[in-house]
Order: sequence, then C-alpha cells, then structure tokens
Amino acid sequence: MALIRLAELDELEGAPREVAESGQAQFGQLLNTWRAIMNKPDLFGAYLPFLRQVAGPGVLDMKIKDLSALYVGYLNHCRYTVSHRSTSGLKNGVTAEQMVAAVAGNWDGFDERTLVALEFTRELTLNPQNVDFQDFPQAISPDIVTSVKSLFTDVEILELSMSVSVWNALARFHRVMGFDPDMPDAPEGVNPK
Repeated sequence: MALIRLAELDELEGAPREVAESGQAQFGQLLNTWRAIMNKPDLFGAYLPFLRQVAGPGVLDMKIKDLSALYVGYLNHCRYTVSHRSTSGLKNGVTAEQMVAAVAGNWDGFDERTLVALEFTRELTLNPQNVDFQDFPQAISPDIVTSVKSLFTDVEILELSMSVSVWNALARFHRVMGFDPDMPDAPEGVNPK
C-alpha cells in the first residue's frame, strides 16, 4: 500500500495533464510513481520530461544505461525499480541472462565498457555512505575515474553519472512510497532479496 494517496488524471490540467496523457499513451497506464508525484502537478510536469531525458536514448549505449539502472535498483533492494528497469532493458535488447549476470556480479561476459560502467554504478551507489570524502572525493575510486575517462566521452560520462544518480534517488523514493508493482516482474534471479 502506497505511503501517500495516488492522484488521478482528472485532477490535472494544462501542461501537467498533457505530460500525464503522453505517458499514459506510451505505457498504457499511469504508473504509480507518476500518480504519487501528480499530487504536486507542477513537479510532475517537470519530472516526466526530465526522466525521459535521463533514461531515454542519448549518446550512451542504451544497453549499458539499462543494465546500470537495473543494478542501481538491485543494490537499493527496490523491486519496483528493478521491474521497471528490467522491462526497459528487455525492450532495448538486454537479455535476462545479462541482467542476472549484472546483478550477480558475474561480469566476465561483458565488454570492457559495460564492465567499467557497472563498477562505476556499484561504487557511485554504495561508496557515498561508506567511503570518506578524503579517501574518494568523487565517491568512486581513482582507478574507476581513470577507466571511465579513458573509455567514455564526456557526454557519455555525464549521461551515466546522471542516470546512476537519478535512479538512486528514485529507488529510494519507490521504496519509501511502498508502491505495488505496476510493470511485469523482473526475470528470475534479478529481483533483490
């Protein structure tokens, strides 16, 4: 049961309603995250277009972006985020086997860019709570800083960093809100315990 009331489409007007209607047309429903944020229409009107920019196609390969976002949801123990990110991943060509390998840390089968992106994701998700600023001022180890800079363009690094950061925030939001799943379950072996 959700922590707060989930708003309805008919409560919106103007630009926020147009954004909600476009999301509903794309997904065939209003997602629970949206319905919670719709309690503050102007926030929702800004949120969904922003999220489309973060999670949608860009310069960074969508498979890397989807695996990274899925891994963030897994590391945050958020089944809601994992179900959404696995649905996106499957749509974008990520296999169930790749998802299982990503969340299990069995990364040997991935190319170097994907492997580094997953390590970057792990460190940026877990290190801020566990590593002192003086040790890793950027929250990621110097080796990963070097690897990321050598394998990715500035725009790709921007997209990856923004995606990891946004999905960390959303996974925590999803967990505290207590949303019932509104997307298909993640493939077996991908859901967090």
